[in-house]
Amino acid sequence: MRNPLLTAIEAENVKPERPQFEIGDTVDVHQRILEGEKERIQIFNGVVIARHGDGARETFTVRRIVQGEGVERVFPLNSPKIAKIEVKRTGRVRRAKLYYLRDRVGKATRLRERAAKPSDAGNSGNNSGS
Repeated sequence: MRNPLLTAIEAENVKPERPQFEIGDTVDVHQRILEGEKERIQIFNGVVIARHGDGARETFTVRRIVQGEGVERVFPLNSPKIAKIEVKRTGRVRRAKLYYLRDRVGKATRLRERAAKPSDAGNSGNNSGS
C-alpha cells in the first residue's frame, strides 16, 4: 500500500511521454551533456538488461561492449537530462533481469529478435467479407 501523499508528489515528476521499451531491447539513450555554457547530446547504445522501481524513481540499466570490455550505465527514466530513448531492435527474452549476459562474450551475447505484434489495422479488412 503506497502513501497517497508520496504518490501525488511523484506524479508531478513523471514524464508525460514515456518511451515504450522492454528488457532485451537494444536502445539508443540520448543524454544531454553540459560543458560550460554549451549543451550537446551524447548517445549511449546497448541492451537493456534491467529495470528497477516505479513512478518517478524508475531506472533502467543499459549494457554495451566497448573495446572488448563490458560497460553498464544506470539511467533514471524520468530525468530531464535524457532527451529521448530510441528502440533500435527488440529482443525476445524469458527473464526479468539479463545479468547472465555479463558472463558471455562475443556471439553468445546476441538475443533473438522479438516478432512484431500484429496491428489492428490489418484485421479491419477481414471483417467485411460476407
